[in-house]
Amino acid sequence: MRDDICTIPISEVFEINDGCPICRMYNTVQERIVDYIMGAAMMEPDVRTVTNKTGFCEKHYRNMMGKRGRLQLALMLESHVDSINNTALAKGLLNGVKAKGEKVRRITDSCFICDKIEWGMSRMLETLCRCYETDMDFRKMFNEQSMFCLPHFELLESLADKKKMKSYFGEFNKNLTRITEEYSKNLHKDLKHYCSMYDYRNSSKDADWGNSKDSVERTVSFLTGTTVE
Repeated sequence: MRDDICTIPISEVFEINDGCPICRMYNTVQERIVDYIMGAAMMEPDVRTVTNKTGFCEKHYRNMMGKRGRLQLALMLESHVDSINNTALAKGLLNGVKAKGEKVRRITDSCFICDKIEWGMSRMLETLCRCYETDMDFRKMFNEQSMFCLPHFELLESLADKKKMKSYFGEFNKNLTRITEEYSKNLHKDLKHYCSMYDYRNSSKDADWGNSKDSVERTVSFLTGTTVE
């Protein structure tokens, strides 16, 4: 695969064949943005102007709290809360109860990191489609993946179209469906075996669980696109 600045992150994700590659892509983008906002971005005036207005969602507050740099987070929170006090919660003729509620709702529904992830993912997925259409090595890596989670199966199905993949649209969908269906059928077998192991006839210490011991966790990850510990 011939790499450039756009395709390198895509190829790195698909070189690994362990779990859903789009989940890996999402996690990579998320990690880089969280590191960015907790680092140099904190002192960039244009970034702080946006974060003062939007803040972050509960998930990404937890991500940031798990990083080093409580002072950076505290500084962002200080200016964000100050902005809320001076806008959404400020007294004024045009800021009655309903108006305040609407302004607060816009804040609680917004997240700087979520917006950046959406922007980054949309461009990476466009690059993925281009790579599948133009690069034989990437098609091979894609077609040999072991699974796609259900949410990202749906995302890829809705994203790909004949305009983006004039030559390989049919092959893309065929392989995406094949991989997802095979994984789902194998999951069902593992779940069925897992349930059967609770039958008293399979209760000996030498009972063979096969690949079923983590089948519940793998199934929840498949259905939701989230990592289950």
